Amino acid sequence: MQGVNFLEGDLRVSGLRFGIVVSRFNDFITERLQSAAIDTLVRHGAQATDITVAKVPGAFEIPLACDRLAASGRVDAVLALGCVIRGATPHFDYVCSETSKGISAVGQKTGLPVAFGLLTVDTIEQAIERAGTKAGNKGVDAALTAIEMVNLLAKIDA
Repeated sequence: MQGVNFLEGDLRVSGLRFGIVVSRFNDFITERLQSAAIDTLVRHGAQATDITVAKVPGAFEIPLACDRLAASGRVDAVLALGCVIRGATPHFDYVCSETSKGISAVGQKTGLPVAFGLLTVDTIEQAIERAGTKAGNKGVDAALTAIEMVNLLAKIDA
């Protein structure tokens, strides 16, 4: 449309630094998310030395580590990676809700992109599908989102 100024992030990575917060709980899934995220960042031009990975015990701890990493000044974006699989109790609902809210709050508080890579699934099969089989790998999606958002925010701020 003529006269409209459209802003969109691109996938340039040169000089950018990334933090990845990964839950150890359900590590048979989260390790796949982490590997795919790192691979995606590197394939798009990030240097391994510009990637910091922080491991946390479970999904509930992800927001705090994201907040500290974002506030440290050592990164331009953070990826939040974890996997919560529904069990027989309401615990799943509380963990998913509070973790999601916490991840969102970090980005709003710090002004840095925090890419959401938290799998919230009903079954192990669904988790496996989202960590590299039928449904792709959400670690890749989180990495691409982080790159794009850093570049979009730079354009908005320019």
